[in-house]
Amino acid sequence: MVNHFNEAVQHFLAGRIWHREHIPFLTDLIDEQIKARFINVIQGVTTTKNFLNQSIYKCNRCENHAQFKFTTFHCAKCEGPCAYCRQCLKMGRVSSCTELLIWKGPPISFHKQHENHWQGKLTSLQKKASIELMESTNEKKSHLIYAVCGAGKTEILFDPIYELLQEGKRICVAAPRVDVILELEPRFKAAFPRTPIAALYGGATPKEEPAQLVLATTHQLYRFEGAFDAIFVDEADAFPYTADETLQQAVQKAAKPDAPIHFVTATPTGALIDRATRDQAISTIPRRFHGHPLPLPQYESLWRYIEQIHKGNLPRKLTEWIQKCIENKQPFLVFFHQIELMEKALPLIQQFEPRIEAVHAAHENRKEYVQALRNGEFKGLLTTTILERGITISNVQVAVVGAEQSIFTKSALIQIGGRVGRAKETPGGDFILFHHGITYAMDEAKREINQLNQTGGNL
Repeated sequence: MVNHFNEAVQHFLAGRIWHREHIPFLTDLIDEQIKARFINVIQGVTTTKNFLNQSIYKCNRCENHAQFKFTTFHCAKCEGPCAYCRQCLKMGRVSSCTELLIWKGPPISFHKQHENHWQGKLTSLQKKASIELMESTNEKKSHLIYAVCGAGKTEILFDPIYELLQEGKRICVAAPRVDVILELEPRFKAAFPRTPIAALYGGATPKEEPAQLVLATTHQLYRFEGAFDAIFVDEADAFPYTADETLQQAVQKAAKPDAPIHFVTATPTGALIDRATRDQAISTIPRRFHGHPLPLPQYESLWRYIEQIHKGNLPRKLTEWIQKCIENKQPFLVFFHQIELMEKALPLIQQFEPRIEAVHAAHENRKEYVQALRNGEFKGLLTTTILERGITISNVQVAVVGAEQSIFTKSALIQIGGRVGRAKETPGGDFILFHHGITYAMDEAKREINQLNQTGGNL
């Protein structure tokens, strides 16, 4: 019998809960490690009976127990009725006969020699928040960083994360949106060049070597269990995290039993604020790092814009605004509430400027198109709310078409406006709400932005 563990398997599997069919090792090697009890095998979907003798299913990867999210089928593999989980289906089907692997051998020892190469200087408010976050981390309690868009939230995390790395701890920075992870990856790699860092999101190839700092979408945390000494959830109020109980459970499951879970956002929910205030673990920053105010939204009526675009006519005000941005050599984002409407507007805009494209959540070139806008190769992008958070583009101008639509909530509008004026060199810019009627959400967003500017201006 083998009495020593395989280091490569340990490095890949430690802290993870992994589908056996997807593991990048030979079957004989995994069987050997299972026999030696370095790997534990659990059933993918377990079944119990209720008092009516009905089958009750639970997914042991994502911990889903909502019965309507399970489907039963006749399985060729186990030759019987089998149930699979639809909640985490995009990450590979987990069913009753699926084997999930969990590392039970020795834990990984991460090194303590790291370097922090970030050369910036924190403002007094950032420094205070960073110290308070470190104190909460040491006390192993959750902390909320409530900071306006452009306050420099990522920079606030550098010192607390550096301190954890020097203690040999493993850390995760999670976010609900892929675009946030793509934005964070180069910044963390530049700040911590000697630290093994992995960015995990749909389509990314998992590395075999262990990462001490993991940047991951919250969906990727379905695949972790008891892995991290601290987790920082960026954009903690974003969809789908706040609307999906299994994603919140995934974050809890990925953390070690006593690990603190911190939250970072410009638009926290009332529940997040109430809990953090009650626990005296909240840091508020109502001012951007460069000291300039947040852009206030400007209302512009765009009557019957849906009908106009469907008839092949781009509304005059929208055309003039886009042309102004192009003439001034200012990159721009135009947000739409509906993909179909956006795609009908795109060729109308491309008639006078071909270097404009459109992106949405399922767009295969989204990452490349955003980078092209950042590099100046594109003049602008049409987008859905997928780009409302997590991206920074110098001197970008922003417009919303159909700001009265229900998808543009108060928090969504605040986040969208937060893309404008983030750089010290260009702290202003357009934040235009084209509308077919003013909503409460529009007014509430404007009121909150104005209030934050007043509060920040008095500090």
